[in-house]
Amino acid sequence: MKMTRRGFLGSAAGFAAVGGGLPCRGGTGSVYRGVPIGVITYSYRSMPVGKGKSLEYVLASGIGTVELMSNDVEIDAGAPMNKLPWKMSKDERDAFVAWRLKADINRYAEVRARYDAAGVTVHIVRFEDVGARWLSDAEMDYRFKVARAMGAGAITREIPDSKDLPGWWETEGRRLAAFAEKWGVNIAFHNHLQINATTYDGPLLGYSKRFMINYDIGHFTATNDTDPLDIVRKYHDRIASIHIKDRTSKAHGQKHVPFGKGDTPLAGLFALMVKEGWNFPCDIELEYAIPKDSDPVREVNASREYCKGKIG
Repeated sequence: MKMTRRGFLGSAAGFAAVGGGLPCRGGTGSVYRGVPIGVITYSYRSMPVGKGKSLEYVLASGIGTVELMSNDVEIDAGAPMNKLPWKMSKDERDAFVAWRLKADINRYAEVRARYDAAGVTVHIVRFEDVGARWLSDAEMDYRFKVARAMGAGAITREIPDSKDLPGWWETEGRRLAAFAEKWGVNIAFHNHLQINATTYDGPLLGYSKRFMINYDIGHFTATNDTDPLDIVRKYHDRIASIHIKDRTSKAHGQKHVPFGKGDTPLAGLFALMVKEGWNFPCDIELEYAIPKDSDPVREVNASREYCKGKIG
């Protein structure tokens, strides 16, 4: 299997130094009029990797709720890695998998305690390969144990191919649903450009009450001409979280751009959530090119401030 990068806090609360010295804008405060603005730690992928680094970046961005990439939480728990998983050699990946099967889950409780103490909630952990047929039962259990230990309500992964959902259900989905039920942790399916307005009208969500949506509204905007908010209106009770980014439409080149520069209806999303009282996390996913005089922490913070301003 080819390894790819995908495969593997609001108001200021003081400026105490965190970890390596980034200013801390605090946790707990990034909920505006009931709308939680969070971040997926994938946004910090170009920053130095190390124990405690992800929490440092989250705090410096003013964020209080987070979707943790599996490698970020595993580094915090003592995993033998000093680079991102998709940059590892085969031998390094093999050693990493062996470490997972022997890992002390109590270490994750310690990691969670550090997030709790900082006022940061972990609502999701991302294990891209969860449910893959090549994973042993022990490897599957490990993924759910980590999510449970971190207090996460869901694990995110990519949505299966809609062209053969019955086949996927028989070969992988049924087993995945059973593990989700066993551990009481939902599976939230993430989209890139492969979904449209009717994708979730199919059988996927009906297979299991544990199957939820991790809706990337920016990617949807980039590839569809229909209103991106229709999915939110129709499936709000099955949405675990939303990835927020700004992208331009097909007509405008499908570009990744800073918040407020594209066609994604972020202001409309927030207005709808406030009106309806929906409070699923909206996680910033930073994918546009970082200016040379900036860094991901500054850009996530600026994106959070944009969202705060639009929510009012």
